[in-house]
Amino acid sequence: MDDWQRAFADVEAAGLQVCVDRSWYVASVRYFEPQGPFAAEFLAWSGTELPAAQRAITPTWPAQLSAFILAWRSPTETWALSMDQAAFDTLKERIAQSSHGCCVDQTGGFWVLKATGERVEDLLLRIGSTASPPAIGEAHVSRVAEVAVLTMSVNPGETLLIVDRAYAEHLLNWVRVTAADFDYASKPASAAIARR
Repeated sequence: MDDWQRAFADVEAAGLQVCVDRSWYVASVRYFEPQGPFAAEFLAWSGTELPAAQRAITPTWPAQLSAFILAWRSPTETWALSMDQAAFDTLKERIAQSSHGCCVDQTGGFWVLKATGERVEDLLLRIGSTASPPAIGEAHVSRVAEVAVLTMSVNPGETLLIVDRAYAEHLLNWVRVTAADFDYASKPASAAIARR
């Protein structure tokens, strides 16, 4: 295993699994007014409203758009994620026709980490804050491992963390240290004493 593979390897511990999920295409959809002309255009052609503040949704769209996650990031920005490149390209092309907003492909610049297991909330509270763990249907922007991370949840038992690629290794290192703590804490006291 080379250094790159080691740096971005999956993290597994008692009740926690975190992996880099490179199958997602990520875009930042930006507009000038939260409830302005772009929101109306978006609703007219997609049949879906932009997500409300701190919400993440999986809209039911026409087949050519396939499955997407839309996540609120700020009053004038929504993140769009899809695993289908053709659908992702269709979304970008459609938004490019608007004079009230734009779509910036962030696939190379932002990575998605998928966290599962009963210790995900504990992890986010330890390396983030009480604002970090999302409930189903929520999207939160907070500082996790001292960097800005968008956390969201649309499927039970799964939390997605969107992080700037430049900080992905840093975030994973914090996750690794915390996961090691979880493993250590889950061992019987006699085993912990024997390791000293």
